[in-house]
Amino acid sequence: MTTDLADVLGDKESTSLEFKQSAGDLGKIGKTICAFANDLCGRGGGDLLIGVDDQGRPVADVKAEDRDLLKLTEFRDSGKILDRPSMTVQRAVFKGEPVVRIHVEASSTPPVRYDGVVWVRPGPTTRQANRDDERVLSERRRALDGPYDGRNVPGSSLDDLDLSLFRSTYLPSVISPEVIEENGRSQELQLASLRLADLAGTPTVLGLLVLGFNPSGFVPGAYLQFVRYDGIGFDAAISDEQEIRTNVVDLATRLEPLLRGHLHTQVVAETGLREQARPEYPFAALREVCMNAVMHRNYETSYAPVRITWFSDRLEVSNPGGPFGQVRQDNYDRVCDYRNPSLAAAMKSLGYVNRFGRGIGRIQTALEENGNPPAEFLIEDSSWTVVLRRAT
Repeated sequence: MTTDLADVLGDKESTSLEFKQSAGDLGKIGKTICAFANDLCGRGGGDLLIGVDDQGRPVADVKAEDRDLLKLTEFRDSGKILDRPSMTVQRAVFKGEPVVRIHVEASSTPPVRYDGVVWVRPGPTTRQANRDDERVLSERRRALDGPYDGRNVPGSSLDDLDLSLFRSTYLPSVISPEVIEENGRSQELQLASLRLADLAGTPTVLGLLVLGFNPSGFVPGAYLQFVRYDGIGFDAAISDEQEIRTNVVDLATRLEPLLRGHLHTQVVAETGLREQARPEYPFAALREVCMNAVMHRNYETSYAPVRITWFSDRLEVSNPGGPFGQVRQDNYDRVCDYRNPSLAAAMKSLGYVNRFGRGIGRIQTALEENGNPPAEFLIEDSSWTVVLRRAT
């Protein structure tokens, strides 16, 4: 049975519902879409119904053919509304008659402009925003501009999180068992308090990265690629290639045997008659480099993975995301900042990284003690690569 929008949305215009008899005046339609995207009254967006008069009565001659729907859909990408709104255009039924429904989601980056002008709906009509309206929208945008790893992920649910892993591993790493028992919070509140989900039960980026069954299904770049070459260049034969698409906890578990399996050890002579087994690379340095790449990478705007490329004479670990915050190319060895602060805190609690800016020093010390050359850091605007040279 087809849902009648009159039963769902009502039959009177409001801050989130607008009627138009036809799609003839595209300018007015564009202004209304802009106003719904700005969502001044916090209703989550709004609906524009074409084929309904201002008294809430459907008209008989509304056009809902494919070319008409396409023409309205083009508003999203026309460049006249910026930032581009999230909207859908579809056929629907209102009071038993066919209409066109344009559903607009509230923007996460207000104020949105149509032809350079901000439009809002303080009531049942669309109006040009005044100075106070724009101030409210700008403050809302700043509030929404928190770190990416703390934002919720629409379309995901608690079913996408490994909750048994949360209870057995993550929760005890950040909160003592005595506090958990005394607190008595529900699991949903525990997840929300640790920024793994919001209060509505939608996982955050952090939750999916740390506990997700398939993080890359929601955060496309959240995986690690490993390639081993039997030579010193990309033209050499590939002896092993793997992708690890799992959460941070399982990644750490799977990465250790992978790295150790490729790590060769040689026997070197010391003073006198003594000999010592020395690996090509100190495992402590490998671990630090790889987990820091996972922690510091740009998850928001890059779909590239963290890459471990192992050659016969060197190992390169690269991640998308160049210097962030106060870190620059000339001070990266002395200054630290965090693109993903919640992820950094979680990985520190789990024991995977040290969050006090000591990572580079620890890497260099481990390499020196093992007889390797110092690590090389290749830093670009949008990527970061660490090169480790084999001990000879």
